[in-house]
Amino acid sequence: MPHFLDLDRTPREDLRAILDTARAMKAARGDRPRGTPDDALPLEGRVVALIFEKPSTRTRISFDVGARQMGATTMVLSGADMQLGHGETVGDTARVLSRYVDLVMIRTFGAEILHEMAEHATVPVINGLTDSSHPCQLMADVMTYEEHRGPIEGARVAWMGDGNNVAQSFLQAAERFGFDMTFSGPEQLDPDPRLMERLRASGRDARIERDPARAVADADLIVTDTWVSMGDAESSRQRRHNLLRPYQVNEALLGAAPESALVMHCLPAHRGEEITDAVLDGPRSVVFDEAENRLHAQKAIMRWCVGA
Repeated sequence: MPHFLDLDRTPREDLRAILDTARAMKAARGDRPRGTPDDALPLEGRVVALIFEKPSTRTRISFDVGARQMGATTMVLSGADMQLGHGETVGDTARVLSRYVDLVMIRTFGAEILHEMAEHATVPVINGLTDSSHPCQLMADVMTYEEHRGPIEGARVAWMGDGNNVAQSFLQAAERFGFDMTFSGPEQLDPDPRLMERLRASGRDARIERDPARAVADADLIVTDTWVSMGDAESSRQRRHNLLRPYQVNEALLGAAPESALVMHCLPAHRGEEITDAVLDGPRSVVFDEAENRLHAQKAIMRWCVGA
């Protein structure tokens, strides 16, 4: 079953094929209104279930619009609608859903929920986000970088801040697409060391650099994310702010980076915290191209999952 669960579970050649499809579909749409269908309708007649245990803006809209553009019918379900694992097991829910729909996207908390869903589903399952990873975001990020700078292979990405789920997917992407990573953040928030070791074992460079200016000195891409995750308590928020304040992506930090370095943020951004207005809205930011490319990358992922 061609589930899209994590980048390290998907063959390199398939990831490349997905990006090729995404670029072609984006080019084919041109400037037509968003509600008009694609010329080809690879998901015509199919039903796509979109499950959100965690709230979302970009993931929900991009999957919903993308599926409709390809001819599918969508069904959006919240955590309250599903009550996954509360009463009925996740496995039983997966078996039932598989009788009704052709494809499942789930945005949830623990990765174990995603994996149990995939284990028991008889239709493809897509990871829309877990606490551990965000692979759809990384497909959009690689697509965006390559639109602006060409092949990402051999590039260096500097991650600033919290070693969260997006940072961990960047480490997986680095191994799959052949680029180097520098993590710069407080030791308490380092990413999973096993992912750093795996990247080194693949022959790529994986560094931890506590000095933010040194971390970006040779960067082709600088990436950050919100300092506070959904549901964090107020005491945790303040502690994180104190730890992460030195890693803000601001004009001074960009001054230490090569002039060609791009800036990404997966959004939503807390302006004035992890990134300043001047950087987010500045000429080196590709943040809104990155957000748009969620649509195109995820359309290609859905096509790959159903073999269309």
